[in-house]
Amino acid sequence: MKNALARFYEFLDRPLYGWSRLVLALLVIPLILAFQAPLWKISMTAPQYPKGLHLDIYAHTIESGHDNQDLKEINNLNHYIGMRKIDRAELSDLDWIPMALAVLALLTLRCAAIGNVRALVDLAVITGFVATFSMGRFIYKLYSFGHNLDPTAPFKLEPFTPAIFGSKKIANFTTESYPQMGSVYIGIFLTGVCGVALWHLVWGRVTLVRAERAALAAAAAPASSEPPTS
Repeated sequence: MKNALARFYEFLDRPLYGWSRLVLALLVIPLILAFQAPLWKISMTAPQYPKGLHLDIYAHTIESGHDNQDLKEINNLNHYIGMRKIDRAELSDLDWIPMALAVLALLTLRCAAIGNVRALVDLAVITGFVATFSMGRFIYKLYSFGHNLDPTAPFKLEPFTPAIFGSKKIANFTTESYPQMGSVYIGIFLTGVCGVALWHLVWGRVTLVRAERAALAAAAAPASSEPPTS
């Protein structure tokens, strides 16, 4: 068992294959594109709003339809049910998400240039953590908005969680919430990094073991074919 672990730790220090370095470098492109594309879109429709209201959430800001008039209208509606105002200051997570994406891009380029298998595994773990934590914070924010209602608001609603993914009916509004291209770009990056790491840990390891066994067999073959001496 000790020898197996020692060989595995030695494998982690091996350099990456050339093709995987190229793939990692190319994966930075969708990560950069995620800065300028919306991550999520939340839409609201009701009889009095037949054209709907919508919010686009970016990595660094929020925008809304009709020249940002939708956000003002949504905040007016939220005021009547006692929900906190939605603005850039309230969405404080948008302060660190751009930095997190930039750090991931730098770590990926470093791994592509001088990294080994260990650095690739670290990159996959960090990427998975950032994606999971960001999604968890997004769900928590929606939960917090719908469950911390002002009890003195003109209209009383039972605490609720707005739609996270899909469609949900709240009072006379139908709310839809879906990921956008920014999330798709980040998903491509996450899938690519984890896929390359998994390939190295599974098939890369298998290939190395087979090569080592073949080398040992080739080295032992001449010795076994020598005729015995008297």
